[in-house]
Amino acid sequence: MRFDTIAILDWSGGNDRGPTPKKDAIWVAVCRGGVVMPPVYLRNRAVAFDWLADLCESEIAAGRRLLAGFDFPFGYPAGFAAHLVGRADPLALWDWLAQRLDDRPEGNNRFALAGQINGMFPGVGPFWYNGAAADVLHLPRKGNDRTFDGFPERRLAETCAKGAFTCWQLGGAGAVGGQAITGMAALSRLRARFVDAVRVWPFQPLDGSIALVEVWPSLIDGAVRAQQETGEIRDRAQVRVLARTLWAMQDAGDLAAALGDVPDQACAEEGWILGLGHEDRMQNAAQGRRPAKAPPETRVQGLSNDCFALPPGVRWTPVDEALALLRDRLRPVVAPETVASHAADGRILARDHLALRGNPPGANAAVDGYGFCHGALLPGAQRLPLVAGRSAAGAPFVGTVPPGQALRILTGALVPPGVDTVVMQEDCTVSETHVGFAALPRPGANTRRAGEDLAAGKLTLPQGHVLRPPDLALLSAVGLAEVAVFARLRVGVLSTGDELCAPGATADPARTYDANRPMLLALAARWGCAAVDLGHVGDDRAALRARLDGAAVDVVLTSGGASAGDEDHVSALLRETGAMQAWRIALKPGRPLALGLWNGVAVFGLPGNPVAALVCALIFARPALGLLAGAGWRAPIGFDVPAAFEKTKKAGRREYLRARIGPQGVEVFASEGSGRISGLSWAEGLVELAEPAGQVRLGDKVRFLPYGGFGF
Repeated sequence: MRFDTIAILDWSGGNDRGPTPKKDAIWVAVCRGGVVMPPVYLRNRAVAFDWLADLCESEIAAGRRLLAGFDFPFGYPAGFAAHLVGRADPLALWDWLAQRLDDRPEGNNRFALAGQINGMFPGVGPFWYNGAAADVLHLPRKGNDRTFDGFPERRLAETCAKGAFTCWQLGGAGAVGGQAITGMAALSRLRARFVDAVRVWPFQPLDGSIALVEVWPSLIDGAVRAQQETGEIRDRAQVRVLARTLWAMQDAGDLAAALGDVPDQACAEEGWILGLGHEDRMQNAAQGRRPAKAPPETRVQGLSNDCFALPPGVRWTPVDEALALLRDRLRPVVAPETVASHAADGRILARDHLALRGNPPGANAAVDGYGFCHGALLPGAQRLPLVAGRSAAGAPFVGTVPPGQALRILTGALVPPGVDTVVMQEDCTVSETHVGFAALPRPGANTRRAGEDLAAGKLTLPQGHVLRPPDLALLSAVGLAEVAVFARLRVGVLSTGDELCAPGATADPARTYDANRPMLLALAARWGCAAVDLGHVGDDRAALRARLDGAAVDVVLTSGGASAGDEDHVSALLRETGAMQAWRIALKPGRPLALGLWNGVAVFGLPGNPVAALVCALIFARPALGLLAGAGWRAPIGFDVPAAFEKTKKAGRREYLRARIGPQGVEVFASEGSGRISGLSWAEGLVELAEPAGQVRLGDKVRFLPYGGFGF
C-alpha cells in the first residue's frame, strides 16, 4: 500500500471570509515525491471543499493514490451513531449530519443542530458549549450543566492521546466538536461526489484511490515547534511538518504499520488517530532521525536488470508492443530540485503546483470608466455625483463609495467597497461634480472577479508538465517565484567503430564521417536534456568499457555495434554484464535495437546507419527519455493527409518514409535507401505505414508525423 500524494488539512469550525490569513483558519499542505509544497491558506470551509474536490479530481485523472488527513474526529463514542441513525454505522452518521447542517461562509447552524440532537436524549444531552450570542434550546454553555450520561465523555482514541479534547465540546480553546460536525458533513459530500474512489480509514478497506484519515498534529508537537519558522502561523507549520512526517514514515515502512494497527472498537464505529501508538516512529520521521528510503516510484538509481527483457519466445517485436514494454517498465531516474521560475523554461515539473494567490488577486476594473453600486440604481439614464478621488492600478481608492454615487476608476485598479459595476468612460458625459450615462449596464459589467482566472490554492500546472514561456508568466502571476523541477536528464551520446572519423579528418573513402553523434546530441538538447558528448571509441572493447565506466550520465545513446557481428562491441559488452537485450523490431529502417544497462544506466544501442538511427531515436528513444526525465510518455503527433505518391507495401514490418508536405499532399523522398542521408534533411517528417500489406495510391490518406511532433 503506497500513496503518491499526501495532503494534510487543518480544519476550522469558525468562519473566515479572508483574504488575510488568520490563526484559526484552514491550512493545507501537500507532499509528493518527498517534496512539500508551500502550505495554502483556504479562508473558509466552502473554499476548502472546492479545493479538496479539485485535488481529488486531479489525482484520479493522473492515476495517483491520495492520502488526505484531517484534524477532527471521524466518529463519536460507541453507541451514538446507532441512537441517531438506527445502526452502528459512522458513515451513515456523516450523511445524517450533512443533510441537516447548513454551512455557509457567512455562518452555520452547528449550535442549533447540536441542540436538536441533545433534544433527542433524556435530560440534557451530550453536546455542550453554546458559542452563539442567543440561547439555544437544549444546548448548555457549560459542560457541567449536562445530565445525560449514556455515552462516554471521550472516544478510546481521546483516552489514549494525552491532551485530546472531548468531541462533545463545540467551542473554546482546543475544542474539536465544531470541527467534527462541520468536517464530517463536508467529507460526506466528498464521498458522494467520488463514491467509487473514496475510502474512509479505519472504517473501510483502503482499496480506492483516495483515503481519508483522521490525524492529530499534537502527536508531533515538539517537532512542529522545532521546525516552525519565525512568524509562521502555527496551523501552517503543523500541516507542513505533518505532511513531510507521514511521507518519511511511508518511506521507512512505518505508515503501513500505523494504518494496520487499530483497535476493533475504533474500526467499528469510533475512528482512530493515524499514528496513535506509534508516536516514537512519528517523532523519528519528523526529526529525520531515521534515513528514509526513497520509494520505488521515485528512487534515484539505476533501473532493474530485467527491465528490457522480452517475453519468452519472442523473435520479432511489433512496434506497438515494443513501445508498450518501454512505457510500462521505465520510470523517472532524476531527482527533484528547486529553481527560480523565471529560469525554468524547458524544465519538467516534479510535482503539482498550486496558486499561492489568485489571478487577479482582487476584484478590479477591466476598463477606464466610473464605478458604482448597481443595486442602488433604477434602470434608465443616470446622473450620479462623483466621489472625490479615484482608483488606479497600484494606487487603490481608500474608503467606501456611497450608494447612488460614482468613482473615477482606471483599468486594473482594485474595485473599492461600494462598487460592483463599471461604465466605460466612452459612454459617459462628465462634469467636475457628476457623471452621466444613457443606460444602466448589466450588474458587474466591466469588472474582473478576484481569482476569476485562477483562484488561490487551485492547480496551476501539473507534475510532468514541460514549462514553456507562457507557463512562466502564469507561475509568476500566481506568486510562484520558485518551482520544483526534475534535474535535467543527462544523455550521453557515444559513437563506435574503427571506420568512423571526425568530419573532414581524412579523404580516405574507406573511412566514414561521424554523422550520428552531432545529430543525436542536438536531438537530446532539443528534448530538454543535458546532452553529454562521450566522443568516439573504435573497435576496442576495453576502451569502450572504460568510456562507459567514466560516463557521469543517466542514459547512453550509442550508434553502431548494436548487432551480433564480430565487431559489434556494444552488444557484446552489454551481453557480458548480463543486462542486454537485442530487440529485433519489425520496422523499416532500423530493426536492430540493443537495449541494456551499464551500472544501472540505460543504454540504447541504435543502428549505425544515420537514417535508421534517427528513426529509432524518434520512435523509441524520445518517449523513453521523456519517462526517464519525469515528463511522462510523449507519443508523436500525427495527421492523416492525402498521399502525393504511390507505393506497394509488403506485409510484416511497419515502415517509416522520409516525407514532406507538397502542393498535392505528402511527398516521399525519391529513394528509400538507408544510406541516403540527404533525405533526412530534405524531409519535414515521416510517413508511417502500418504492418499489413497494402497499396498506397494517389490521394489515399496516410499518416504523416511532422518533425515538430517529435520536438524539433
